[in-house]
This record gives sequence, structure tokens and C-alpha cells, in this order.
Amino acid sequence: MRLDGASTIKRNGEQVMEFRYLGRSGLKVSAVTYGNWLTHGEQLARQTAIDCVHAALDAGVTSFDTADVYANTVAEQVLGEALAGQRRESIEIFTKVYWPTGPKGPNDCGLSRKHIMESIDGSLRRLDTDYVDLYQAHRYDTETPLEETMVAFADIVRQGKAHYIGVSEWTAEQIRAGKALADELRVPLVSNQPQYNMLWRVIEDEIVPACVELGLSQIVWSPIAQGLLTGKYLPGQPIPADSRAGSSVGGGLEQRISQDQITLTRIQRLKPLAEELGLTMAQFAIAWVLQNPNVAAALVGASRPAQITSNAAAAGVVLDQTVLARIDEILGDSIERDPGQTVARAPQTRPC
Repeated sequence: MRLDGASTIKRNGEQVMEFRYLGRSGLKVSAVTYGNWLTHGEQLARQTAIDCVHAALDAGVTSFDTADVYANTVAEQVLGEALAGQRRESIEIFTKVYWPTGPKGPNDCGLSRKHIMESIDGSLRRLDTDYVDLYQAHRYDTETPLEETMVAFADIVRQGKAHYIGVSEWTAEQIRAGKALADELRVPLVSNQPQYNMLWRVIEDEIVPACVELGLSQIVWSPIAQGLLTGKYLPGQPIPADSRAGSSVGGGLEQRISQDQITLTRIQRLKPLAEELGLTMAQFAIAWVLQNPNVAAALVGASRPAQITSNAAAAGVVLDQTVLARIDEILGDSIERDPGQTVARAPQTRPC
């Protein structure tokens, strides 16, 4: 959205990072945003995680996304430690609330006023900051009146604990209802955070058009499909032991790899396209999501500093229509487009 206002930072004459407006707000975020799901506090040693954040900063990344549920609050702590000493005004910190933390008591999850108000204070303490730039509803809470949720978010904004609010994996209908209340309360609801990549395009038919109309951007997670689009998983070959699918936090990726050899074969056919453009497969996948003008940022994690340095270079890459059409042709029916998947994968009751 508003790519007319996109800007770049250059160092020694070379582009370092692209920045895009978040929705219709005046806030710009780095097109490649560092996300620490499944890494900080789980896969990585603390110092390695900190080194990855510093590498992101060196690559021009200014936006950092986390959540209280990641590693049961440890990810926020590590991110806060990694960002210590940075000029607060020069970075953007995003976090989220919904999933259970702590002992998982009856009010330790969801979007009730109690849980939201207590969770923001815990997140600020762990992140060692007075405010977050973006506070997001990590899922839709079917058990709390939406009015209660939005008033709590509005109070947090008015208290100066968050500058903007966002949602994650909400349906188009839920986003419309939330935006109507946010407008009534005069608080800036500016973003949605969905899964989106070459293979998973369920937001395109309903959610993206609604967000364009309402003035929200997408901050997308899993742009490389948990590593699937790197091409490192070869059809008919064992899963690399040092990969995410080979780890204990693979999130079902191992099963998908074993069951979908056709998709693995098609992904290998994308490699010549990436090579022609001088891109790694990961850069190619990240650049693809950033071609969508409603995408403000792609969330990219890292298990080692060199990864984030390389992946940040996808910012500003332009893929022409011929390349985009070739990608669609190669992937064929491996692409999931059903908008009903957002509802199908959403929690129907509170997870605590």
C-alpha cells in the first residue's frame, strides 16, 4: 500500500533497505522485518540470537516483530536484550497478544480486557521499552465481545503503551468489524499479519481487497514457507538434519515434505529463474511477496547472522510480469488459494 511513498536507505551508493508505509498511517517500516518466531529462546543460543538481531540492524532492518507466546515469553526477553543500546526512536518494535502464556489459567489467553491490559505490561517489561510501535491481536477471540477487545486496545494507545494496533490471521469480515470500531474509537488499526508466500495465497481474494479499501497493510509471515521455498528439501532425499524440518520445532514441516513430493519437484524448477536474476531462492521468495503492493513487510527470521544479511537484500528487488507468470505456471495446483483456509485454521475457542 502507498508504494508511491516507498523509500530506501543507501550506504556507499548501494541500496541497503526499502521502507514502506504501514497502511494509511504515516509510519514507515522496513520491507524486510526481523521476526523471532521459532528462533529466539528455542532453536538458538542466546548470543547467536543477539548476533542475528545485530546483523539485521547492520543490513538496514529497523522493524522487529515478536509475540509474548514465542518461547513462552523468552523471545521477547531476548529481543529486548539484543536491542539494548539502540536509539529507540530509530527502530520499530511489534508484539502480539492472544495465545496462552504462564500457567495457562482461564484468563491467561484470549483478547479479554484483563488479558490484554496485563499482557501489554508484561511485554513492555520483557522488551525493556516504554511502548511498542505496533500491538497486534494474534488471533480473533470468539469468546470476547469485539467491543471489549477494541476498547482495551484503544486505552493502551491512549496510555502511550502502543502507537498503532494490528491483527493477525483475521478474516475479511472480522477486519471490517474491527476497523469500524477502531474508527469510532479514533485509534489507528493499520495492519494484518497473515501467512503469505508463493504457495499459500489464501489472502488474495478477500482479505487483501478488504484491507486495500480500509487502509490496512499486510505484514506477512512465512514468506519462504518455513524454508520450503529455499529449495533445500530435495524430492526423494533425506531431510537435512540441520534444517527446521529436521528439528524438534519443525511445526509439521517434516510431514508435509514427506507427503508432497510433487511440490518439492516444482520448487526445484524455480531455481533457474532465481539464478537468472542473481538471487538466492530465499531472496526470490521474499521478493515475490514484496511485489504485492498491499504488503508492507515480509517477516524473516534467521538461525545465523549470514542468513538475515542475505535475505535482507531481497528488499527493493523488482520481478517483472513475465517472471511472475512463470512462477505461477511452474507451481500450478501446488498453490493454495482457498480463502476459507483462514477460518479453517483459526481457533474456535480459547486455547486455555
